[in-house]
Amino acid sequence: MNYDFDLFVIGGGSGGVRAARLAGNLGKRVALAEEYRMGGTCVIRGCVPKKLMVYASTYSEAFRESAAFGWSHGEAVFDWPKFIMAKDNEISRLEALYRKGLTTNNVKIFDSRARLVDRHTIEIMATGQRVTAQTILIATGGYVAIPDDLVGQELCITSNEIFDLKEKPNSILIAGGGYIAVEFANIMHGLGIETTLVYRGDLILRKFDLEVRQLLAQFMADKGINIIYGSTIKRVASNDHGPKLRVTLSNSEELCVDEVLLAMGRAPNTQALGLEVAGVAVGQNGAIIVDKYMRTNVANIYAVGDVTDRVQLTPVAIHEAMCVVETVFRNNPTSPDLELVPTAVFSQPEIGTIGLTEEDAAKTYTNLEVYRALFRPMRNTITGNSEQTLMKLLVDGDTQLIVGAHLMGAGASEMVQLLGIAVKGKLTKQIYDKTMAVHPTAAEELVTMYHASYRYQNGIRIN
Repeated sequence: MNYDFDLFVIGGGSGGVRAARLAGNLGKRVALAEEYRMGGTCVIRGCVPKKLMVYASTYSEAFRESAAFGWSHGEAVFDWPKFIMAKDNEISRLEALYRKGLTTNNVKIFDSRARLVDRHTIEIMATGQRVTAQTILIATGGYVAIPDDLVGQELCITSNEIFDLKEKPNSILIAGGGYIAVEFANIMHGLGIETTLVYRGDLILRKFDLEVRQLLAQFMADKGINIIYGSTIKRVASNDHGPKLRVTLSNSEELCVDEVLLAMGRAPNTQALGLEVAGVAVGQNGAIIVDKYMRTNVANIYAVGDVTDRVQLTPVAIHEAMCVVETVFRNNPTSPDLELVPTAVFSQPEIGTIGLTEEDAAKTYTNLEVYRALFRPMRNTITGNSEQTLMKLLVDGDTQLIVGAHLMGAGASEMVQLLGIAVKGKLTKQIYDKTMAVHPTAAEELVTMYHASYRYQNGIRIN
């Protein structure tokens, strides 16, 4: 059968764009449909604008601390509209580059939502046009999950809308305890906004290393971020006087704030894609089920990224897309290695992590060695800031392999990227010990922790 395209990609996020561009570069007939803006969550309303907000929010502390180093200046004032304009310009520039990358590689772009009609046919919903493709890739990402029983949810914003607020709020309540909620709590506080975080659990950042969670929560509280545990938002209503919203929590506490940000997780974006008519299987949460080559149960249909709900990270989606192109168009079956994936939380201080937590490593390895350094970085000794830096390596005592690494402090995200190479490459602790330190840096602690701080044997801690 003759098809209109060799590959049709539904979704113009990082994964979808990468697959389309690579396949087009191979001379394949490729099309891509995107209903909103090219770049997806990461570029338009996620990683990129969030990191720009992180940068903006750190200046308030930098201005305050600069006085300890001899600088004197007037009161710093943050111009919210000016920042939003600068952010918007950068996002538009990046979207244009994404589009250029596609057109340069002869990818036909449909600025529309698309859905499957059958296993080889796609409908362009803006026009009703139907086209066929030999291979279909679904890369529609995820969407912000909002509890159905939340009264007044229409008055709240999510991580989509927060980037486009016209005015800086004076106060904000953030619901959630994951990395998105934690990052925005630090961002908003850094921008001078009275910030409260409400989380149903007993400690932020579930699944992260316990010590990292505890320290970050302490540092956030010390800065003035109010964290309410064991509670959720029950009702949001308009407020007649003062802050525009009145919020009732499940513990009966009431707060009045200008904005309520819902950051309680994301779900696979598979609704109304026509998966059922094409016979594509999904899990209980709507995630598309794929094998190790990102192939669905329908042989010619693949899926990558958050829509599969495996590892919700942009670099993973991009790598999976590259693997699909290798598998389908280069006759080189390739699967992504999703073990030991480094990641970062852009909190303040930021976190870098790879591998097992201390708790999981202690359960997994008979002999576990923990190398740990908790110290006040040099910059803080001058400023009087009591915030500390944490470096922790978890080592299998039998093989001397690093099975987990957890960093918290300035530059942790940059350090864990490089540390990830060493961990992925299975370098032993002896190699770290033989590596010369770069002084004075925080990272030198990673190669100067010569003796274990404590050990675990059969899951029991031994000091």
